[in-house]
Amino acid sequence: MPFPLIGLIALLVVAVGTAVFAVLRDRERRSILERAGASSGNSQLLLKDSQPSFGGRMAAWLLERAPESWRSKKERADKLVHAGYDHPAAPVILIVARLAFVVGLPLIALLFVPRRNVLLFVAIMALSAVIGLVLPQAFVDRRAAIRQEKLRRAIPDSLDLLVVCVEAGVSLDAAIVRVAKEMQLLHSDLANELLIVHRRVNAGVPREHALHGLWERTGVEDLRGLAANMIQSERWGTSIATVLRVYAEALRRKRKQLAEKRAATAPLKMTIPLAAFIFPAIFVVLLGPAMIKIAAMFKTIAH
Repeated sequence: MPFPLIGLIALLVVAVGTAVFAVLRDRERRSILERAGASSGNSQLLLKDSQPSFGGRMAAWLLERAPESWRSKKERADKLVHAGYDHPAAPVILIVARLAFVVGLPLIALLFVPRRNVLLFVAIMALSAVIGLVLPQAFVDRRAAIRQEKLRRAIPDSLDLLVVCVEAGVSLDAAIVRVAKEMQLLHSDLANELLIVHRRVNAGVPREHALHGLWERTGVEDLRGLAANMIQSERWGTSIATVLRVYAEALRRKRKQLAEKRAATAPLKMTIPLAAFIFPAIFVVLLGPAMIKIAAMFKTIAH
């Protein structure tokens, strides 16, 4: 069996394993939210299965055999957490995926790219290696940006519901669980983060640290401001409902201003597509008949 074919098979195995792990992790997160919604507001949340899944066993196997340097870089781990991949083996899986793409894409190029032009062949091989190195990290960055945008859009609605619960006389911890239960279908990411805050508080972590962790796990500045306002309200004894209502209105106003800013910059962004695609078509429509007549006139003069 030739070496490129072996490499391609290994790449497919790694890709399938990564996809299976991602699907299993998503099922595990959904089951956590379902169990949290089925439990009462003041009960302890049991969040670990009795037996680990296949994806969990594979992740643990990678984590045990990976070098320490693969999981020691904090920036890479933080970006993965922002994207929703909070498993301890996520940095190792990312590095394995990058290695698989760096090796696999050049092997695929080696199989299908013709070798008649040496310069083109070398350029495609180098480009495939660069794409393989950058593509997994770009995927994680994109997922993190999408998740952060979802969290930003979910915060005002969740704050409104939290205000209603607090004003009804529910404690803050019970209100957080109630909001997470109600938001798990519409805004599952924020619901999961609120459940993590509740679990940490139940485990004995001070609420101040648990709320700061909410921003550290997401990287959303709006949640950082929310945590700061809630901590100040609890420290100085002010009304938490008033603080949340004012902050929700501020976030809606900020979101409206951002939408207005994007609408104002839209004509500027449309300039390049207009110049590249629409104007040439207009020139062809306007000048095409004239150019045809001029060409016919020159032919008659030549004859």
